[in-house]
Amino acid sequence: MSKIDTEILQVKENYNGNNDGTINLDNEKIEGKKKIEQDNGDLEKMLESMLLRGRDEKSDNNLGDTMYESKEKLTKLNDDISDNEEEECDLDLEEPPPPEVMEYAKQELGESDEVKCQTLQDLRDMIYERGECDPHRMDDAFLIRFLRARSFNVHRAHRLVVRYCDFKEQNPSIHENVDPLKMRHIGDDDVVTVPAYRTQCGRRMMIYRIGNWDPKKYSLEEIFKATVIILELGVLEPRAQILGGIVLFDLQNITMAHAWSITPQIASMVMALMVTSFPMKTHAIHIIHQSWIFDIIYSMFKPLLNKKMQDRVYFHGDDMSSLHAHISPEYLPKKYGGINEELPYYKWIDSLSQKPKIVKEMYQVGYIVQEEMLKMALAQ
Repeated sequence: MSKIDTEILQVKENYNGNNDGTINLDNEKIEGKKKIEQDNGDLEKMLESMLLRGRDEKSDNNLGDTMYESKEKLTKLNDDISDNEEEECDLDLEEPPPPEVMEYAKQELGESDEVKCQTLQDLRDMIYERGECDPHRMDDAFLIRFLRARSFNVHRAHRLVVRYCDFKEQNPSIHENVDPLKMRHIGDDDVVTVPAYRTQCGRRMMIYRIGNWDPKKYSLEEIFKATVIILELGVLEPRAQILGGIVLFDLQNITMAHAWSITPQIASMVMALMVTSFPMKTHAIHIIHQSWIFDIIYSMFKPLLNKKMQDRVYFHGDDMSSLHAHISPEYLPKKYGGINEELPYYKWIDSLSQKPKIVKEMYQVGYIVQEEMLKMALAQ
């Protein structure tokens, strides 16, 4: 248990809880402690937020990166964690990203102002000259995603742009005329979720619980739609473009009905989204609660993975301590031995649909946006 968790527990012991979830102050037990104004009966969360913000800014943040480390460790990537779900359901669109993330970009990707200026122009020229694709955008904010995903190698970035466009053209049903607000059933069934917090290395994590999916209720295409929405939203964050993301597959309760749904074509689409055709790196894939049924599914994926990608796949079975060696419990849901509550997928969509800049971005990609939301976004 971390020092912060210990402090939180000690403070909690000084309070008497009611059945309705509110907390009564016991003045004798908390005498001398800093007073915090109670907001809507949520004092416990405010205390946790206060303690988190009080961490020593000079302490060394262990990234837990078992694959490779930047020469200069990324530090304090999660200092601004909030315990309020409505505030957490937001994207960090700051460009450039925080200094520690830019240091990582410099060390690992070779990013600098000079490199960005030159490669952006080179990539734009290459797209025009070769004519292999027709991206819906050609501005710097769009093209930089592909350069960062391929460590500013212009030829590889161009190939990624082509594959991204090809994937969109070949699979129009999973992104054209799709209304993100009507994908709530994915969240209701808890098939796909994205925690509002990042892992200790500053990366977002996408969690799939395939066993919760009922193939008789809706097709795998619906899960692909939700996945593409998440990726298109996630890649708006400059720090995600630089650091990449983490995927956790919880395979508890998968059946042969799930296995039969995974065809070679489906396997190819999964690989396209996670490896070859989307401008965000998959930093690691963690698989838990796998059974013999998974061996059947994985046999279709493994030939599609190169050695580098195979080395990024970790199998943990039911051993949560194995998972914790990569992702600290402090950054995991409670069901995986962590300390955090679950956040349904639909809460992201509901929250982000109120952000004009994000609504505009999703409209430009081709998603259906309600007229009132679009007017508000375009007026900004």
